[in-house]
Amino acid sequence: MAYLTLNRAKLKENFDYLKQTFTANEVSWGVVSKLLCGDRLFLQELINLGVDEVHDSRISNLAMVKSLNPEIQTVYIKPVSKRNVGKMVQFADVSLNSELETIRWISQEAVEQSKNHKIIIMVETGDLREGVMGDQLVEFYSQIFQLPNIDVIGLGTNLNCLNGVMPSSDKLIQLSLYKQIIELKFNKEIPWVSAGTSVTIPLMLTQQLPKGINHFRVGETLYFGLDLFEEKVIEGMNDDVFELHAEIIEMQEKPLLPVGNLAANPQGETAEIDQSLYGKSSFRAIIDIGLLDVDPKYLIPVDGEYEILGGSSDMLIINLGENPNNYKVGDTLNFHMKYMGALSLLSSNYIEKKVID
Repeated sequence: MAYLTLNRAKLKENFDYLKQTFTANEVSWGVVSKLLCGDRLFLQELINLGVDEVHDSRISNLAMVKSLNPEIQTVYIKPVSKRNVGKMVQFADVSLNSELETIRWISQEAVEQSKNHKIIIMVETGDLREGVMGDQLVEFYSQIFQLPNIDVIGLGTNLNCLNGVMPSSDKLIQLSLYKQIIELKFNKEIPWVSAGTSVTIPLMLTQQLPKGINHFRVGETLYFGLDLFEEKVIEGMNDDVFELHAEIIEMQEKPLLPVGNLAANPQGETAEIDQSLYGKSSFRAIIDIGLLDVDPKYLIPVDGEYEILGGSSDMLIINLGENPNNYKVGDTLNFHMKYMGALSLLSSNYIEKKVID
């Protein structure tokens, strides 16, 4: 069976780097755990780092966090559906919101559960996902402040999540100005201006983060060490916290081109024929993981001598060329992965998860 490993030491190095960076910039932050898909083993590793605030988009994952450490502040980071409001209030201390009617439901549920629920109001800054339009913000807040058992602790935004709009100093200054307007208008303190996600970190590293921005929600950079502006690893961080290990279950020297009449495969794809490859062959390995588990485009071979040719639901086909490393049946091929690849693998019940030092 293919398995996925989390390197404890490399995760800690990434966490310590971010912790030191945020502390030096006087910015608070929470760790986004949704990549871990509620896996108890990996969540425990996260908690062992000393995390005191966990963000997730699945209520069941936040419930798992609370079962491991009830003292951690949990944050629900997407608009909640009406039928899940009760569970959300039960397991999330904070939620991100942009719908007045939804916040009314949260208020009612918080009263019934005899607890105060904290909210961050999301503001639209151009990426056109969730968020209140700026010209509606004052009126929106005026109604929220009247609701019982609701504590407004911040305003925030999401960028680069839908249309790829990147954060900028101008957009973040605009967010800080909204905070000042709300505070002056209603004589209320808004503690957090939550600037966004990992994609905003490069602005902080280059001293372009406006001073009013004081809270981040970080996932991808913690797990992959990436500067998402330049798509490169930040110096001092690791991009290989996770690694996939898949066993070779067949090894044969085969023609490079298929033989016979071609039709679409189960994925709706038809092979393209490069006639210059007729009569040529290579060593091809089949590994014990397939499209059901991960899209091959998100996998990065650790050994650059092989490439993924394609796959079916339960198997991937690897071109080993002349097989310079002398791989054989039973050997393991290793892959690093992009964020979406790790997300698929972590959500698969067919992939074993292990922690290594």
